[in-house]
Amino acid sequence: MKAIDLRAKSGEELQQELASLLRAQFSLRMQKATQQLSNNSQFKKVRRDIARVRTVMTEKAAEQVKV
Repeated sequence: MKAIDLRAKSGEELQQELASLLRAQFSLRMQKATQQLSNNSQFKKVRRDIARVRTVMTEKAAEQVKV
């Protein structure tokens, strides 16, 4: 997921994307706890995607305040 793609989305779509990523992160944690997770690098990817979405949401909120 790229930041350019995220910037094109609306605030509601970003909220949905964030919720989806948080569910994915929870699922990965449960898989790790039950020792069913085979690819630990997924944690890093999901964590960074969550950070990207939150960053874009913050940027959009700052733009609305300036206008």
